[in-house]
Amino acid sequence: MSNDNTPLLNPLVDPHEIHLIVLTGMSGGGKTVALRALEDLEFYCVDNLPSALLPQLVNAATEGGSKHRRIAVGVDVRNRGADFALMPTVLSELAAAGVQVHLIFLDCRDEVLIKRYSETRRRHPLATRGLSLADAIVEERRLLRPLMAIAEKVIDSSELNVHQLRRLVATGYAQATEGLTLMFQSFAFRRGLPLDADFVYDARCLPNPHWHAHLRPLSGKDAPVRDFLDAEPLVAEYFADTARWLDAWLPRFEQDDRSYVTISVGCTGGRHRSVYLVEKLAAHYRARREGVLTFHRELE
Repeated sequence: MSNDNTPLLNPLVDPHEIHLIVLTGMSGGGKTVALRALEDLEFYCVDNLPSALLPQLVNAATEGGSKHRRIAVGVDVRNRGADFALMPTVLSELAAAGVQVHLIFLDCRDEVLIKRYSETRRRHPLATRGLSLADAIVEERRLLRPLMAIAEKVIDSSELNVHQLRRLVATGYAQATEGLTLMFQSFAFRRGLPLDADFVYDARCLPNPHWHAHLRPLSGKDAPVRDFLDAEPLVAEYFADTARWLDAWLPRFEQDDRSYVTISVGCTGGRHRSVYLVEKLAAHYRARREGVLTFHRELE
């Protein structure tokens, strides 16, 4: 078991093997973010599945020559308490049957968890038992101790933001895909440049949906905003030029043995134009390759 934030091992080297990643850990520690990163890497993802159903899920996802040979499952304290005691036995049986099992535990310091809950106003899953937040965290640690003890990797997310955690998980399992893994992220220039960007594109010159009252509350993921930007010739020209440049130069990075490249697109507020372009670029490359991720800094 490892408990640092060095890049994850790259265990997924044989695309013909069945790989099961079980993500568990403290509520508020980033399990949902990690699961989403694996989903972007084309893992078949299921959240909050009872332990006893794991063998059935693996069988259903892989039967008949299905391409779903990479599966990720989220497990947390919403599961019944007996699930945590059963999980080691179930994982052992799956491993004995030839499944490559990887248990990842997402941890976080108590004071950071309390701060995250206070900022988001979310309720802890154990709050329904009448526990204070601090007591719920203590009880959750007790319940999850058996899983933490057998984890292949423990990630402490206390000092990681959402994007850093997502990148850590995605980079660690980049070999689940062949070739270069691409991260397309949107951002707002007014909130500063992303520190980990390899390329930055400025979309502030494009027509802005913000100035249309009916579009302002929406994002670049919403159909009315997409329709508005689809109808703008300047936007189509910007996308075509960007895709053409990336098509020409990304293969050079692959030849240089790079495994991960982050392409950032910014606009003023990071909600409309940049989000639209990131989604459009991601769709363009997903049609050609595996390992394409998206992250919208101002939306997540």
